[in-house]
Amino acid sequence: MSVGTNTTVDVRITTRAELALHGLAWEAPVRRPDGAGPSDDGHVLVDGANAALPTNPASPYSVRDGKVWLGDEAGHFQDTGLTVEAVQRPKFYDLTTADGIRYEEIARLHGADVLATTVVQTCIRYAESDRCRFCTIEESLRSGATVAAKTPAQLAEVAQAAVRLDGVRQMVMTTGTTTGPDRGARNLVRSVRAVLEAVPGLPVQVQCEPPGDLAWIGALHDAGATAIGIHVESLDDEVRRRWMPGKSTVPMAEYEAAWDEAVRVFGPNRVSTYLLVGLGEDPDELIAGAGRLIERGVYPFVVPFRPMAGTLAARDGVRAPGTEVLRHVTEGVAAKLRAAGMSGADQQAGCAACGACSVLRTAGG
Repeated sequence: MSVGTNTTVDVRITTRAELALHGLAWEAPVRRPDGAGPSDDGHVLVDGANAALPTNPASPYSVRDGKVWLGDEAGHFQDTGLTVEAVQRPKFYDLTTADGIRYEEIARLHGADVLATTVVQTCIRYAESDRCRFCTIEESLRSGATVAAKTPAQLAEVAQAAVRLDGVRQMVMTTGTTTGPDRGARNLVRSVRAVLEAVPGLPVQVQCEPPGDLAWIGALHDAGATAIGIHVESLDDEVRRRWMPGKSTVPMAEYEAAWDEAVRVFGPNRVSTYLLVGLGEDPDELIAGAGRLIERGVYPFVVPFRPMAGTLAARDGVRAPGTEVLRHVTEGVAAKLRAAGMSGADQQAGCAACGACSVLRTAGG
């Protein structure tokens, strides 16, 4: 691996990678302390683009006069050249359903204009022996921040309010894996239909494991979903077994079949998958694997692993990757995306379209 040998390092990408890993010594009004994906983040706009950054009092990066400043041990501060703006608490958070459930418990604002929800907040793989070591999907349920299952009617009600009151432009629906062969897709189909009846034309991304019956992918598209995320997190089977003991029982061949069917149904660059940097996969092999996904028409959404509170990884003292590794992988994958003419923004909805949890947008991917 040739990490650190590039003599033309883009300082802006390096700084953005530092922020993704170490966050800001600043309290953002909109935060997400736990959940199904990268979390414990404050939602801000960095240079006008969505960014989900850890809130970290120990970070050397702080905010003053709308800019990001880098401090040193001597107390000197340097302007990084990046602007930052807080995402304000949305108005729809002030509302409740007729039966007293806060809208915030049903769906959350991500970035400035993305509504996100975990339709089923439980997962059949959450026992410690099966759990993904980076996941806290059920911790937000235990803390009382959400409800276990959101009904299609509730999601439609909240989506309508979020669009009307706060200018939400897209929605993401993910789910914990369920016991049926659809692995959660059935609930997503119902939810997408209900939301689009209430808010016609709202771009929606759905996220689930590869369903046992690939016909569910077509059903999700027919329900009106704009894009789909089928998240593998790592392309290395040894890493998968170590980090995702339950989820790794789904063979890579099932992921490949699901990606290919999804590209057939949704079209190229309407299908994405998470790839986490820092799980132990060789960075250059990760970049090469991302290239193979791009050739399939799948967008590899590269995100740094961060040891979130409540995860098994944090309990065991696993640390985030270094800045140079994250930069190296991000720039390598972004170059392949540019060569293929793929942009996350073109997906219209979902993690790649939002871009907040990754540095890819900064690197031109």
